[in-house]
Amino acid sequence: MNRLDCMQIFVRVAELASFTKAAESLGLPKASISNGVQQLENLLDTRLLQRTTRRVELTQDGRAFYERARDLLADVDELEGIFRSTGNLSGRLRIDMPSAIAKNRILPRLPQLLRQHPQLQLEISSTDRRVDVIREGFDCVIRVGKLNDSSLIARPLGKLELLNCVSPAYIERYGVPKSLDDLTRHQLVHYVTTLGAKSPGFEYMHKGEVKFVGMNGSVTVNNSDAYSAACMAGFGIAQIPRVGAQDYLMQGQLIEILPDFRAEPMPVSLLYANRRNLSRRVQVFMDWVSEQLKDYMD
Repeated sequence: MNRLDCMQIFVRVAELASFTKAAESLGLPKASISNGVQQLENLLDTRLLQRTTRRVELTQDGRAFYERARDLLADVDELEGIFRSTGNLSGRLRIDMPSAIAKNRILPRLPQLLRQHPQLQLEISSTDRRVDVIREGFDCVIRVGKLNDSSLIARPLGKLELLNCVSPAYIERYGVPKSLDDLTRHQLVHYVTTLGAKSPGFEYMHKGEVKFVGMNGSVTVNNSDAYSAACMAGFGIAQIPRVGAQDYLMQGQLIEILPDFRAEPMPVSLLYANRRNLSRRVQVFMDWVSEQLKDYMD
């Protein structure tokens, strides 16, 4: 195992704070991960990681070496990319994105990208949970909503329009609301990030301000797929991004209502770690994602 391999192993262990997770991320046996870190520590004649039964932490020397090693690896990746710029991409990419975007837009078009770059290996996480980009070893993530992590670099993609939707079964039972006053007689599918939290209600924009109408509803969910499914099952009104609703609207499984009272559009961003250089495969993938989503952005 050469020095560069050992350095890559160390950086991934440091980012994930776990030998096991680093082994899974790099596709290597755990023994190889341990050996790589030990070789590096022997070479430098210093301890880089403090191992306990519960977690792995950087020592003072480890923190200093990690910052330099991360930049050096980025420089090596960039240098190799310059000379491979006309060839196919290769290597592993770990990405996280909302399930609706993955299901309706990215995964159906992904074969096109992989036909161009058959040596590219993608690990795609699709969850409503906000992953830790650095600690979990993600190269980039697609995030919907307002950002609050200043340690990451954000590439704005645009905004997702939200549509007020109901199912035909719901209309048969409750009718179609024509105004905000009508909502007192209707049901809302409530969405919360954590079960037990209180839903603010039906969101709409009025003169540039976000406002809410409190509504009743028998179902509360914390997952975007369940949110759409509950709406189609007739449990109430849901405010669904166009990217997730468009196919259902075309198939007649959902019907848009109250188009004059839509919620505030949700910003969509690509986030990646604050590194001086990005590998070519990450840059190309982010450009490709931006192209795939542009038709859904305001």
